[in-house]
Amino acid sequence: MDPRLQQYLDLHHLSARVTTVMPLTGDASDRRYFRVLMKGAPPIVLALHQGPIEFATMPFVAVASLLRQIPVPVPAILHHSDELGVLGLEDLGDVTLQAHLGAASPAEHAALYRQAVSFIARMQQRGDVLRSPAYPPYQIAFDVEKLTWELEFFVKHYLLAYRGAAPTEVWREALRGEWSAIVQELAGEPRVLCHRDYHSRNLMLHDGSLYIIDFQDARMGPDTYDLVSLLRDSYVDLTGPQVDELIAFFLALKGERRAQDDIEFRRRFDLMALQRNLKALGTFGYMTTTRNNTVYIQYIPRTLSYVRANLANYPRFARLRDLLSEWL
Repeated sequence: MDPRLQQYLDLHHLSARVTTVMPLTGDASDRRYFRVLMKGAPPIVLALHQGPIEFATMPFVAVASLLRQIPVPVPAILHHSDELGVLGLEDLGDVTLQAHLGAASPAEHAALYRQAVSFIARMQQRGDVLRSPAYPPYQIAFDVEKLTWELEFFVKHYLLAYRGAAPTEVWREALRGEWSAIVQELAGEPRVLCHRDYHSRNLMLHDGSLYIIDFQDARMGPDTYDLVSLLRDSYVDLTGPQVDELIAFFLALKGERRAQDDIEFRRRFDLMALQRNLKALGTFGYMTTTRNNTVYIQYIPRTLSYVRANLANYPRFARLRDLLSEWL
């Protein structure tokens, strides 16, 4: 066990009650997580950072406070140590939405996804009311620079590093032109509060409800962003009718159910999906080639299928489809 964990348990007078400390599977970050089982008390999770932290200025802490006011369910922060770089968190268990779907009945599956969609609508509506410079998400956004950086991340880590592409400068310049048209439109949309990584592995099933985790990178962005993350999820298959129903449910929650609204929203949804899925391919390439983590290779085919479908469904993407066809 990392010595800092023992020091942390001593600091908070927990050591005498501890029976087991076990490592948990981490995310794609540099944090490590441990479950602590204790006699006569619920288990807790310790998030171990690489070095010291400043609790008062941590985006995770500020965004947790914001989400609790909305309110949507997030893990409670129990205690912390700046010097040791440790946060003590409520233990939500091990069951992600992704993990639970295989055991869920069709009715339960539908209910969980409706709950997840309702959280998005609530974050957007209440997030606008609570807008304040005191919260980090309102100071950053999916702007032209960020969206372009993500698409170039796809080029660098998926096309070049993972697929071994060797494009010409003419090809790169043509691709930049396609990127520009996409990101200009997305960055120009009205901005709402976005979780930024709202998918089935960041939703935990605990005490009969979904809880949201990994929200520290929340920022402002298009109203399609989190819905795309959930419904064009690299980790889960959803049928076409399921996606259609959940988009309709989202629009109904927002009071936008005219036929023309549905058509335009779906166009914007697919545009956002194309950008986000390309970025996801970049992430999977990066984790494989730079971090030597091959777990993510299994999620590439599903993500590619989303990209190919959107490129084929819209005439405006004909040039982009030609540019990428060799590697998609």
